Amino acid sequence: MSFPTKTAILIIGGAEDKVNGREILQTFWARSGGSEAKIAIIPSASREPVLIGDRYQQIFDSMGTQLIKVLDIRDRAQGEDPYFQAFVEECTGVFLTGGDQLRLCELLADTPLMHRIRQRAQQGEISLAGTSAGAAVMGHHMIAGGSSGEWPNRSLVDMSLGLGIIPEIIVDQHFHNRNRMARLLSAMSGHPELLGLGIDEDTCALFEQDGIVRVIGQGTVTFVDAREMSYSNAGLVEAANPLSLHNLRVHILSQGDAYHLKYHRPMTQRES
Repeated sequence: MSFPTKTAILIIGGAEDKVNGREILQTFWARSGGSEAKIAIIPSASREPVLIGDRYQQIFDSMGTQLIKVLDIRDRAQGEDPYFQAFVEECTGVFLTGGDQLRLCELLADTPLMHRIRQRAQQGEISLAGTSAGAAVMGHHMIAGGSSGEWPNRSLVDMSLGLGIIPEIIVDQHFHNRNRMARLLSAMSGHPELLGLGIDEDTCALFEQDGIVRVIGQGTVTFVDAREMSYSNAGLVEAANPLSLHNLRVHILSQGDAYHLKYHRPMTQRES
């Protein structure tokens, strides 16, 4: 007797293990149906889409995937391509590679193809994964660029609109590896109603359909909850000046931990 696959949305901090245990990629493969999976790889964020598409195709093929297609989208008009749209209706998993998140959004945002991918992922019909740039685009508001810095300030971060897969979050990736806490806090200062996620390399925040976010991989996921922020000077100081942000809640979760989106609280492996 076969059981329906338990789909999920996987937000990966980048540089995930592609050689040894491949825990995160194996998890995406399993959540997409395992040996019965039909996976669409979208390498549009990359400047070398053929190279990166082939690499992930080889990885998922070695796992025993039933069918893999690389949707090499380099023009917005391809977001209406009947061939691509037909496979998005058939597939059980979609993987967004790394690269440049602005390029990915410029090519895919508001296209029929992306609308359908988002709809199927939100309804739990497919698993969707994004790594690095593919992770950054998951929220409605997106960190498009910026730099690491000594203190949070508005000039540290460039914001844009993402793909809105999980609208209530802001994602930053390669997080502790590239010292991006100040950048995420700078982004949060303008959007305290959202949940900030800082995801380390080879680490994944796995969003279950029941509102539980599970952490898998080598590093940590930092959750920044600014809903009860009592004070910010963001509207009072120049863009390069340090920000004051009072009463933030910060949780750092590692492998096996989880976060309950409804109750905004972290959970240990035993609780989840």
